[in-house]
Amino acid sequence: MPRRSFKSQSKAPPAEPAYEAGIRLIARRAHSRAELRRKLVRRGYAASDVEAAEQRLLAAGYLGDGAFARGYVRRRSQSLGPLAISAELAARGVERDLADGAMKSLQPADQLDAATRVARRLAGDARFASYRELLHSVGAKLLRRGFSMEIARAACQGVWDGTPEEAGA
Repeated sequence: MPRRSFKSQSKAPPAEPAYEAGIRLIARRAHSRAELRRKLVRRGYAASDVEAAEQRLLAAGYLGDGAFARGYVRRRSQSLGPLAISAELAARGVERDLADGAMKSLQPADQLDAATRVARRLAGDARFASYRELLHSVGAKLLRRGFSMEIARAACQGVWDGTPEEAGA
């Protein structure tokens, strides 16, 4: 059997300027500065071109970690708790102070509403013998989704209180 030679394939330089590629990426969805930088570098743009494009996008108001973090928190808070959202923002390169500022918009009542919706969906049609069984099953999943123990318990209690009498008997 003939041996294959694996030659490094040099990637052709990008045809469009980094700024235009950045605009196209941002048009699809919001990006943090670090995400955009990472994607542009991966596509073969020189670091100086990426830096210039980033500065131009910032100046035009198309890019900003504060606005990105606020929008991200608003979207993700429908299904995740603050701990998970904060971790995701950190993974996306958003500075801690900007993430904390965006997280301040999460009110406990909104967290409880979101957790209760998620808990109802997770419980589905299952019949739990006791609140404790519901808490161990659904509550554990809420904790993994970044909700606090207090919110998880309250959400499970809300689901339990909403079950028909014969289901709990």
